[in-house]
Amino acid sequence: MKKSWIWPVVIVGVIIIWFVASYNGFVNKEEDVDQSYSQIETQLQRRVDLVPNLVNTVKGYASHEKKVIKDISDARARLAGAQSTQEKAQANDQLTGALSRLLVIQERYPNLKADKQFTQLMDELAGTENRIAVARRDYNQEVASYNKKVKRFPGALIAGIGGFDKKEYFKANVNAKEPPKVDFGGNG
Repeated sequence: MKKSWIWPVVIVGVIIIWFVASYNGFVNKEEDVDQSYSQIETQLQRRVDLVPNLVNTVKGYASHEKKVIKDISDARARLAGAQSTQEKAQANDQLTGALSRLLVIQERYPNLKADKQFTQLMDELAGTENRIAVARRDYNQEVASYNKKVKRFPGALIAGIGGFDKKEYFKANVNAKEPPKVDFGGNG
């Protein structure tokens, strides 16, 4: 008696194993992207938590710089409330611009620059900025790897069947490439 049924069973078994392995590869890649994104969120939260202390320190020295302080507080609130990757990237850019205006203000107040708490907060903020840049780079690398897998054949078939969609990069706003405009007219 011939066992002609063995080859079709082997072929179907190989296809099932390949599908499961490919699907699990997508799950792993998606988890890598999510884990990388959580690192960005952690650093953004650290930044949001540092800002009130920084603003309070500046208020003591530069109370008439209300616009800059309000801009920082508003940008912080936008970042804290942002939901999507794009919203977080835009809110992050707004906070970066507001904080850079604060750095210009510190030049006008020598006592502020000499304040130990302000200096410590600025150092912590600078460290956080570096961590955000690293986390953002790592996230975008994970997204690139994942998106390539989603787009390439035969992965595109598994991605379509498994519901794996392309992920968004954490991009800087086009306007963030320009330095912030600072008004030295004293209308703060």
